Amino acid sequence: MRSYWKVAGVQMNCRLGDKAFNVAEVCRKLREAAHGGAHLVVFPECCLTGYGFDSREAIRQVAEPLPGPSTEIIARECRRHHVWAVVGLFESTEQGQLFNAAALIGPEGFAASYRKIHLPCVGADRFTDPGDRPFAVHDLGGLRLGINICFDGSFPESARILTLLGADLIVLPTNWASNARRMAELVASARAWENHVYYLAVNRVGDEAGFHYIGLSSAADYMGNLLYFAPPDVEEIFTIDVYPAEAANKRVVHCHGVYEIDRVNWRRPEMYAPLVEPMSLPFRGHYNLERKAPAGRTASPQPAAVS
Repeated sequence: MRSYWKVAGVQMNCRLGDKAFNVAEVCRKLREAAHGGAHLVVFPECCLTGYGFDSREAIRQVAEPLPGPSTEIIARECRRHHVWAVVGLFESTEQGQLFNAAALIGPEGFAASYRKIHLPCVGADRFTDPGDRPFAVHDLGGLRLGINICFDGSFPESARILTLLGADLIVLPTNWASNARRMAELVASARAWENHVYYLAVNRVGDEAGFHYIGLSSAADYMGNLLYFAPPDVEEIFTIDVYPAEAANKRVVHCHGVYEIDRVNWRRPEMYAPLVEPMSLPFRGHYNLERKAPAGRTASPQPAAVS
């Protein structure tokens, strides 16, 4: 078992609705990262489909089941190069649901998927269903991986639960546009430091449906130290080294018995009851709220695109 994992982030553009082009680009960049020694390659949110759709039906035209045809193409590359990948796309189900999802694919093929739990009222997330599965951590063979998507990073609980499930590394495929610059600047170091884990946020670049995607992907180590901060507006592949054993050791000893810190195992969950109290009106997704708002409740207007 290797002592460290070389993990690549792929900051890239994609074409709205052009899955054939996007899949080909993902495979090409996957090969490039694997040739550079990467064991795991992480791509942006919705990189196989684009994100700026303006209706549920438009999303349905590009969504696919998981596993599906696009993930099988990528799986062939993962098998050929013995590498893992996290790739964003829209997932469709037999029940008619549509999820903003990330697929985990490895040398043995499709391994798992994650459905975005927290949905902002922007872009395609106005029309998708909120994730309906518990958070999960996946053992890649010595590296325990947790996955969130974009807006999930705004909720500290998302990363903390993955940490409690044993994650060494949390990855955040994302589509941050101009108004999300503060997230790009802060989230990786903050979530890594809070949880004593590695954290990798991989953003896209380019312009799509009135949005400008800023890049600025980032990675931080288990002490919150910034390992890499990508430049804006350019495609690139970057790598970091992840040492799972270091992330697993949560106690930070500055001076034995005098100055020690453990932000995970010294929690006081008995004091946190308000965090898990059910909301009076559970969130069902912006699409459902528009059509099924309870009596006396007005659905929120949809925002204009940000240039």
